Amino acid sequence: MTFNRAIPLFLVVLFLYSCNSVPVTGRKQLTIIPNNELMAMSFQQYDDFLKENPPSKDATQTQVVKNVGNKIKNSVVRYMADNNLSDMLDGYSWEFNYVDSDQVNAWCMPGGKVVVYSGIIPITQNETGLAVVMGHEIAHAIADHGNERMSQELIRTAGGVGLMVALNEQPQETQAMWMTVYGIGTEVAAMLPYSRLHESEADRMGLIFMAMAGYNPQEAPLFWQRMSMQGGAKPPEFLSTHPSDETRVNNLNSWMPEAMKYYNKNTNSNTKQNSGSGKRNTIKIR
Repeated sequence: MTFNRAIPLFLVVLFLYSCNSVPVTGRKQLTIIPNNELMAMSFQQYDDFLKENPPSKDATQTQVVKNVGNKIKNSVVRYMADNNLSDMLDGYSWEFNYVDSDQVNAWCMPGGKVVVYSGIIPITQNETGLAVVMGHEIAHAIADHGNERMSQELIRTAGGVGLMVALNEQPQETQAMWMTVYGIGTEVAAMLPYSRLHESEADRMGLIFMAMAGYNPQEAPLFWQRMSMQGGAKPPEFLSTHPSDETRVNNLNSWMPEAMKYYNKNTNSNTKQNSGSGKRNTIKIR
């Protein structure tokens, strides 16, 4: 068997033994990197980032980020337990940090390592808007999008070698790959359709996670509409790593009935708990 003919066979075998399913959507994905390797690199990259970008001294906003993050985390843990998927959270070491930066950005690395930039706060406007952002970013990690994209890149550029091998043999190239996978620069190539798919998948999963955390998912389309007003002209959707603004909002609205079931269930549960406590709750309108 020639080398060129062996490669497709290798990829078929690799797919059969490395195929996982994404929570919520059930989509099959190819992941060839052991999570312990991915998280080891993630935790190191996260620590390096915080050394160069120290957490904000704004104690009030920092606490809001941590509070929202922990509520989303708890909803994720509950969702995974309810669906017998808790083992997918093995090795997670959740952490939520807020940094001062004009960038309109937030991200979550594998293992639950989250950063929110101060530049996005004016657009979130409130705690629910922040839950939209953090639910979406955490969903990327839960869906194992980082592993999937790194796996695709390792197969495309390095013949499917392991992450640690790539780091040892080509450290600079692998570091650059990591940055590309997590959204810092992307080329118009085979990665783009998967990237748009990942964004839509994170939108849907994030809706459910924020709803389970007690945040009204109907805020999500409003947040993304505000986001759409940022910046100038945008490329056509087929050249973008994100769905168009119109596509994103339409998708969110189509998934809203599913998310509202979780939100209403959570709201009803909290109402029963409060009524059973014998205390009368008052709601302040601001």
